[in-house]
Amino acid sequence: MTTTNLSGLVAATYTPLNDEGDLNLRAIPSMVDHLLAQGIEGLYVCGSTGEGMSLTSDERRAVAEAYVQATAKRIPVIVQVGHNSVREASQLAKHAQAIGADVISATCPSYFKVSDVATLVQTMGEVASGAPELPFYYYHIPSLTGSAIDMGEFLLQAGDRIPNLVGLKYTDTKLFDFQHCLELQDGRFDVVWGCDEMLLGALATGARAGIGSTYNIAAPLYRRIIDAFATSNVEEARRWQSKSIELIRTIGKFPFHPAMKAILEMRGLKVGGCRLPQGRLSKADAASLRNELEVIGFDVEQAGGLAPAE
Repeated sequence: MTTTNLSGLVAATYTPLNDEGDLNLRAIPSMVDHLLAQGIEGLYVCGSTGEGMSLTSDERRAVAEAYVQATAKRIPVIVQVGHNSVREASQLAKHAQAIGADVISATCPSYFKVSDVATLVQTMGEVASGAPELPFYYYHIPSLTGSAIDMGEFLLQAGDRIPNLVGLKYTDTKLFDFQHCLELQDGRFDVVWGCDEMLLGALATGARAGIGSTYNIAAPLYRRIIDAFATSNVEEARRWQSKSIELIRTIGKFPFHPAMKAILEMRGLKVGGCRLPQGRLSKADAASLRNELEVIGFDVEQAGGLAPAE
């Protein structure tokens, strides 16, 4: 297994659907080109943003394969394989390895909650064993899985028991915990930040990469945060982070992922709506969303543009 730590902006990709709610795989090459043009440095497929848990396993395989083929090794493709059936998750991991994905990741089962470190290590070990040649990142998202296990303890135990464990996708807001995980065993683990509106805080604690939903529509904004921080212009970085917060608060007035897909549709990308229970924005809500975005200076027609922060 060869590993290279993730870096920069990794887009949590959306799964394109047609008007009937079926997969629209033909839209994926355009999605990939759009993201590459914005400076995205990796793709995270079939995660929360990509509605992995709302798709059948066969659909997840089809989506993963389409993204891998469209990306053609230009940037890493991470396939999220978590499932309430641990055996099914392991089979999805096996498929990801077979189609040439670069990395696998997985949430833990969420119907029957994982409540202790030993069980999480055993569970993730079985999932990761399906793709022993690929780096594995555990996807920590307690707000959706209901599993709030200490990630430092998980890494310490799992690091010796899961041979291909590389790190975490850390989607929580505890920067102190995130920093602790980053610094464990002299920085052994690659811990990737997953909360877009707190990217600057994560950079300050040592983050080298972020995985996020709004990178699909505003990657240049986040690039400005990263670049300003890298040149020690913290005030400038803070102003751009403020713009990110304003953008996310505006989108959050609507059902979030249907609203994000509506913005991509405004960009000419045929991604459709979301599977139930999320659904699709009405035409009236989409028009209202567009107006709200224009009020804050977000250009829905152009990839990633917000007016300069004042």
